[in-house]
Amino acid sequence: MSDVVLCECFARDGLQHESDFIATAIKGELIARFAAMGFTRVEATSYSNPKVVPQFADASEVLAALPRREGVFYKATCANVRAVERAVADHEAGIGANEISLLVSATNAHSARNLKRTKAEQWENVDAMAAAASARFRLIGTISVAFGCPFEGAVDPHAVLDDVGRFAAAGVTHVTLGDTTGMATPAAVRALYGAMQAQYPNVTPIAHFHDTRATGLVNYVAAHEAGVRYFDCAFGGVGGHPAKVKYGGGFTGNVCTEDLVNLFESMGIDTGIDLDAMMHVAMRCQEVLGRSLHSRVAESGLNPLIVRAVP
Repeated sequence: MSDVVLCECFARDGLQHESDFIATAIKGELIARFAAMGFTRVEATSYSNPKVVPQFADASEVLAALPRREGVFYKATCANVRAVERAVADHEAGIGANEISLLVSATNAHSARNLKRTKAEQWENVDAMAAAASARFRLIGTISVAFGCPFEGAVDPHAVLDDVGRFAAAGVTHVTLGDTTGMATPAAVRALYGAMQAQYPNVTPIAHFHDTRATGLVNYVAAHEAGVRYFDCAFGGVGGHPAKVKYGGGFTGNVCTEDLVNLFESMGIDTGIDLDAMMHVAMRCQEVLGRSLHSRVAESGLNPLIVRAVP
């Protein structure tokens, strides 16, 4: 058992930012390699409207191609009941995800821009989605812009905690707080996750930070200090908002997998990831996207002081 549970988000949160379609076979290859190197959670795809996010028009085909591995959760993001119905159909056909993500925004303005609904309307949608899922999946609740909104600014932590409570009431036992455009600080991270765990001890907290302002790694350390053990990351730090839904200027990518794994392992925190395989896959991700990505470790190499126990 590793000390932390990492979710590799390259294939979903990462690729949603890419305007060029990545071939289905390549997505399947990468996701299979993510699972093989030790990721027990992998964001595989999204049941999005292909007119809005064309990158995921092949959601069912990607899921059908994945090798099933015991203990590995493949996650699909769902924005509405129709998406959950698609997930259920694939699940019943034996090719689907075993984890789905249900999204809300901490603010009305972000909800309108990202989900085309008010926050209240999206909560009605989430309740219907949770009911439609009918215990077939592990449900992950995600609260976007939990630490600050690019449209409304500061976000009331009490409102975020209320959202956690609504997810818990809907039967969602894992809840992600998303720092969608990189506004969080270590102090805010410790305070909000501390309050979340005190108020909802039966909900597993997940940290999802973007490295927009180069604060992602320090915020993950703060989250770990606050007791969080589930973390999201993406190879090369890719990702952000969907290519056709613009918000947040400049770089909006995720915290880089290579850099986060290197940091945790340097701190003596076992990630369960095969480090040699990780470095090879980092190069493959750059090759797939046809450009250098944002990983410092891919350029500089792993910390030579990392010591891993021999099995």
